Formats: sequence, C-alpha cells, structure tokens
Amino acid sequence: MRVTSIGIPGVLILAPSVLTDHRGSFAETYHEQRYRDMGITERFVQDNYSRSIRNTLRGLHFQHPNAQGKLVMALEGTVYDVILDIRKGSPTFGQWYGMVLSGSTLQQVYIPPGCAHGFCVTSETACFLYKCTAYYSPKDDRGVLWNDPAVGISWPVTQPILSRKDQDHRALAAMEEDLPPYNPSRE
Repeated sequence: MRVTSIGIPGVLILAPSVLTDHRGSFAETYHEQRYRDMGITERFVQDNYSRSIRNTLRGLHFQHPNAQGKLVMALEGTVYDVILDIRKGSPTFGQWYGMVLSGSTLQQVYIPPGCAHGFCVTSETACFLYKCTAYYSPKDDRGVLWNDPAVGISWPVTQPILSRKDQDHRALAAMEEDLPPYNPSRE
C-alpha cells in the first residue's frame, strides 16, 4: 500500500495494491495493524454506505463535539472528494483539498476528527463507503455550506443535487462556536 500525506495535518491518501486477473480484481481495503503502523490509530466503530446519482453533492459534514475520523472510498463510480480543515488553531484552518476517488482504483482518504468532508458524484452513479471512528450523533451533526465563497472550493458542478440539510449549512466564518479545536497529538 502506498501512503501519501498532503498539506492538511493528519489527512492521508492510501492506495491499496489491487490484484487483477482474468476473473476480476481483489484488494485488501482494511487491516487494523497495517493502518495503525501508518498512523491511523483510532478504532473504527461504524460503516456507512451511500449510493448517489450524478451531480449529487453530500457535505460538507462533521460532528462536534463528538467528532468522527473517517476512512472513505468509492466502491463504484467516480466522485470528487473534498476535505476542509475546520479545526480552530490548526496551521491549515480553512484550507481544503480535493481529489478524484474511483471504484477502479480503490484509493482511500483518511480524514482525521475535526475536518469537514464532502463529495460530488461525477459518474452516472457512485457507491461510497465511510468507516467512522465515532457513532453518528444527530445532536452533534454539523456542516459547512458547500459553496462558501470564503472557502472557495472548486466543485465540478455549479448546480448540484443537495439535501435540504446541506442547503441550510452556514458559512465557515459564521460557525466559530461550533468548530472543533485542533489537537496536534492526533497527527
């Protein structure tokens, strides 16, 4: 497995080895000890799966104070995946990183607790898997407005299909009291 760090502390891109032959393909998508050796020490407690149609945008989601770390990947189709650092005191607060995730490569992204996450479907459909380090908590559910002009994410769609909840998220600058603190010991 190839592991790459990006500019946002704690975010890792993981490219598993995919074995292919005349039958299809095989990849190991999680092995607790190997992921611990790479620095992902949180325990995953919940898996979530979504299937979405083209131009669906889900995000930018996070939980506070019951923060979730996430290990995400596209199982089928293609998405534009975005991580936004919203941790107060982080050296990269307000910065975002976007990349294409595809079921054909099975690349994964580890998103540490305290970062917001979202994705937009760029294929006809996409199936997406999230491994989470904390259980979903409706009272802690938060989100940043997908098109916050101060953040400036370059989404591949101008008129996405959004849930009512995602349409109603606030701009990052209006969320000071709802943002998690940066914890460098988690990196």
